[in-house]
Amino acid sequence: MFVCICRAVTVDEVHEHCDAGAYTVDDISDRCGAGEGCGTCLDKLDSILSERLATATSAA
Repeated sequence: MFVCICRAVTVDEVHEHCDAGAYTVDDISDRCGAGEGCGTCLDKLDSILSERLATATSAA
């Protein structure tokens, strides 16, 4: 599923960038361009990051 239509970035790609050290929406944007077009995906990117943080925190 696409997160960012403008840059054709998928959910899986976002997770890969997070696994490689992207911890903020800006980090993700720097790596793949998501969020740099219309900006509609910014909330979804933030949601993905929050879910990952919650999962990491509960697993610790």
